[in-house]
Amino acid sequence: QVQLVESGGGLVQAGGSLRLSCTASGFSLEHFVIDWFRQAPGKEREEVACVSGSDGSTYYADSVKGRFTISKDMSHNTVYLQMNNLKPDDTAVYYCATGVVAKPWAPPYRDDSYAYWGEGTQVTVSS
Repeated sequence: QVQLVESGGGLVQAGGSLRLSCTASGFSLEHFVIDWFRQAPGKEREEVACVSGSDGSTYYADSVKGRFTISKDMSHNTVYLQMNNLKPDDTAVYYCATGVVAKPWAPPYRDDSYAYWGEGTQVTVSS
């Protein structure tokens, strides 16, 4: 059974940092895209960053470039999202998703491309 579990969310002040984790079980992330999306109340879900489990290629949304870093640890079947200099606008539920084959690498990816999703982790940034 394929399962994705996110962790690491919480409440932080503006300018602070959090690191989110997405751990997969039931299959290997090695050949797939692993993507982080977020959804704020009343807003559509948006892609934040993704990484190729195959070669480590990365993609970032403009809104998080220079502040967020996505990385992978295939020995633990886990992807991380390091979030620095957080802003109130980053407040959202963050989801990881996978199921798109990593080659050819073709970000950005639509959320309806993904078959597997975690349940999400809340990130709240106070001003």
